[in-house]
Amino acid sequence: MSAHTSPTPGPKRVRVHHLAEAKARGEKLAMLTAYDAVTAAIFDAAGMDILLVGDSIGNVMHGHPTTIPVTVDDMIPAARAVARATKRAFVVIDLPFGSYEAGPQQALETSVRIFKETGADAVKLEGGVRSAPQIRALTDAGIPVVAHLGYTPQSENLLGGPRVQGRGDAAVEQLAADAQAVEEAGAVAVVLEMVPTDVAARITEIVRIPTIGIGAGPHCDGQVLVWTDMAGMTGWSPRFARRYAELGAALQQAAEDYVTEVKDSSFPDEEHSFNK
Repeated sequence: MSAHTSPTPGPKRVRVHHLAEAKARGEKLAMLTAYDAVTAAIFDAAGMDILLVGDSIGNVMHGHPTTIPVTVDDMIPAARAVARATKRAFVVIDLPFGSYEAGPQQALETSVRIFKETGADAVKLEGGVRSAPQIRALTDAGIPVVAHLGYTPQSENLLGGPRVQGRGDAAVEQLAADAQAVEEAGAVAVVLEMVPTDVAARITEIVRIPTIGIGAGPHCDGQVLVWTDMAGMTGWSPRFARRYAELGAALQQAAEDYVTEVKDSSFPDEEHSFNK
C-alpha cells in the first residue's frame, strides 16, 4: 500500500448483513458495553462494531450484586441515550430477566416497546433451545436477535454463580445443540460467555452466524467486554478481561486534585472566572 492509499473504509452504519459478511471474511468483530451517550460516542468513534446496552448496567451503574433486579424501565433510558449517540455501531439491547421467559408473546411485547422507544438495532436474550421459540417470534416480526449461551448471568442462581460452562462431553453436546437451535430460530449472532477455548472454537465452526466471545478464547468471530473492566474503572476485573487503561485511578486522582484546589482556594483562578 502506498503512502497515499487509504484503507478500505468500513460500512457507514453496521447492519445485520455486515455481521455475517465479517464472519465470512474472517474479520473479527469488536464489541463493548455502553450505558450512556458520553461513552457510546467515544466507543463509536473508536471504530466499535457493536455496542451492547447490557443488563450488566445493574452491577456496573446501579450497584446491584447481580443483573436479576434490572427492569425494562431501567434499560430503556440507557438504550435511548446510546442509540442517539451512535453513528456507526450496531446497537444491541439486553432483554432483562423476567421480560421474555414467559414465552414468545411476552418477548415480542417487550422487544416492540424497546424498539419503538430506543432506536435499537437488535435485542439480546439468554438461553438456547429453551429460548428458540422467542427468537423465532422476534425474527418473524422483523426484530434481530443476538443469543447468549454458556454462562448466562440471569441464571446464575441455577448455575451456582459465575462458573465456566461447557465442560464434559454432555455439556459440550448441549452447548452445540443450543447454538444450532438459536441459529435455526433466526439469531443473527451468539455470545459465548465463560466457555473453554476449544469448545468455543467448535461452536464457531459449526454455526454460520458470528460468535462473540467473553472469556471464551481467541477463536470466536468477535469479542465483547464490559467497558468498565476493559478501562480499569474498578479495583477488580474478571480474569478474562484485559485492562487497557487504569481510568478509575486517573479519575480518582483528578477528583482528589479538584477537592484540594477547591479547599485551598486555588480553583477557580483568574483564567476560570469572568470579569466585567
